[in-house]
Amino acid sequence: MLSIFNFAIRNLRRYKRRTLLTSVLITLGVVAVLLFVSVSGSFKAMMIGQITDSMLGHLQVHRKGYLASIDSLPLDRNLKGKQVAEVKEILEGNDAVEAYSMRIKLGAMFSNFSETTNIRLNAVNPKQEMQTVPMLTDRIIKGKKQGLLEKGEILVPELIAKGMKVKIGDTIVLVATNKDGSVNGQPFVVRGILEGISGPGGRDGLIHLDDARTLLRIEDREISEISIRLKSMGRMNEVLDQLKDRLGPIKDKMDKPVFEVHTWEKLSPFFNIAEMIDLMTFFYQDHVGSHCSGEYHERYDHGCL
Repeated sequence: MLSIFNFAIRNLRRYKRRTLLTSVLITLGVVAVLLFVSVSGSFKAMMIGQITDSMLGHLQVHRKGYLASIDSLPLDRNLKGKQVAEVKEILEGNDAVEAYSMRIKLGAMFSNFSETTNIRLNAVNPKQEMQTVPMLTDRIIKGKKQGLLEKGEILVPELIAKGMKVKIGDTIVLVATNKDGSVNGQPFVVRGILEGISGPGGRDGLIHLDDARTLLRIEDREISEISIRLKSMGRMNEVLDQLKDRLGPIKDKMDKPVFEVHTWEKLSPFFNIAEMIDLMTFFYQDHVGSHCSGEYHERYDHGCL
């Protein structure tokens, strides 16, 4: 074994130029791998944080079948008051949960009295929403951030604000159809402008939860979804399993499951991009790490670069 080591040392000394060049190439390769992994990891963490902390939360609870038809924002698949109370009791007893927010999601017509367009809305309790998605206020590019919003106010997505030429303090009207088919309208004052974000939820406006109940004539304390923020995102899958174990056995009168629970990964198209980043990182590490090794030549059958 010692003779092999001595033989290797003599070879390195004999071909000093080749030894130096090889050492430099290996060093550059390792630095490139570390730099790529750091940059891609930071980009992924930043995007995930932006999505979960300013829009989605870490987990969401819906009525069974809601997510499959979420594009139409179905009001007939809202969670009823009794069902909401059951979820709240479970969440408040879980030490991994930091905060949760009740939301009603709806579609409406947005009018500035001269033009009309469609808008998607999240109706929220401001205090709960700021605790669950603390970066939401950072998306308010114009208007007052403190307190998020009050009753009778609306945060308008930037795309609609520009297209409809809406400014802070303007009065607009929202017209919505409730689940019984009745149409109702209600005036709102523009409180602020929301910056867009990747994903379909980035074009949603915000109103107060009580205003949505008035607009939709909802008498029960029903909601569309419960967004959940965890104390540590590393416990996301653990909490997901716990919620499924607690909520799964709850059935309706037809003996079918009442609830469905999803992580942000199932709710955002960015998860597919995150998986691609992980795949690229793995391939890059594997490619550079095995390059110029016997395994690499055997697998790819060409020489060193």
